[in-house]
Amino acid sequence: MNELEKIKNELNIKYQNTDDIVSDICTIIDSAQDFVYDVIRTVMVARNWLIGYRIAEEELKGLDRANYGESTIINISEKLTSIYGKGFTKTNVYSFYSFYKVFPEIFQSTGKLKSNLSWTHYVVLLQVHDKEARDWYEKEASEQTWSVKTLQRNISSQYYYRLLSSQVKQPVIDEMKTLTKKYDEDKLEFIKNPVVAEFLGFTPDQSFSETQLEASIITNIQKFLLELGKGFSFVARQQHIHTEKEDYFIDLVFYNYILKCFVLIDLKTSKITHQDVGQMDMYVRMYDELKKSKDDNPTIGIVLCSDTDEDIAKYSILHGNEQLFASKYKLYLPTEDELRAEIETQKAIFQLQQKENKEIKN
Repeated sequence: MNELEKIKNELNIKYQNTDDIVSDICTIIDSAQDFVYDVIRTVMVARNWLIGYRIAEEELKGLDRANYGESTIINISEKLTSIYGKGFTKTNVYSFYSFYKVFPEIFQSTGKLKSNLSWTHYVVLLQVHDKEARDWYEKEASEQTWSVKTLQRNISSQYYYRLLSSQVKQPVIDEMKTLTKKYDEDKLEFIKNPVVAEFLGFTPDQSFSETQLEASIITNIQKFLLELGKGFSFVARQQHIHTEKEDYFIDLVFYNYILKCFVLIDLKTSKITHQDVGQMDMYVRMYDELKKSKDDNPTIGIVLCSDTDEDIAKYSILHGNEQLFASKYKLYLPTEDELRAEIETQKAIFQLQQKENKEIKN
């Protein structure tokens, strides 16, 4: 067997020689990427299953298994995080353990592992406690190549049980496909997942265009608030707050001399999450403790999201005299609709600038 045949057979990378050399090279690149994605999926699932298996072995040694198991997971999480960094929170480590307990024979039966399902697919499947339903979702997700978002939506909408109870199933199936079509358009969803980057030891950096977009929006939101908001004065951008253990950077900081309080703004380039609100909660509490004077009112935190969503702008009055403060802040801060419109405007301007720059360069 020559070297070419060996590579094609062992690595499953496609090679062909046609009259179009660029097309031939694209075939090589695409098939190589597909091979790498499949390997990452399988190895990640195998690694997490083995971690769960090892924890389960340790659990058997404990006299009080419930308490022993929890303390073991906390200890493992802390030590792995100190060694490897992100990816080994208590929740993640417990997911590894649960994965083994729910799928104990996934690697012991030939053909059992669904190689096109990622670890995130299995995390979603762990939400389903009914074994028959879980096995059905696993089978359908593999055979129909559902994305993680499609799988999550189908589980959340009780798709299995609705099909089971429907005499005419096709309308239910057609509705599901229509509602989840947008989720399956991004074929690189898996490889973009930060979990994969952490698994490989990389930091999931934002793309260049996202970084530019974020900087553009922050710059113009700064001007926007100074013009539209009443009583705003600019304090800092990317303000550094240092504690005994960590360094933090807040996107924008203002002081409102009418409300007599600091206003913190954090911008996210994706849909707002509970974690984002939790982070802002921490910023506000830190700011009140480290920066606020005794004469200032409690700090306000605003989380802005550049994605088009009903939750694109959220105010978070996280502690303090909420009854008094809530009636005041609405009078002096821009509304959610105004902030949402400004973000969309800045996104449109940014995209036009990018298009013009590209045309000039070409």
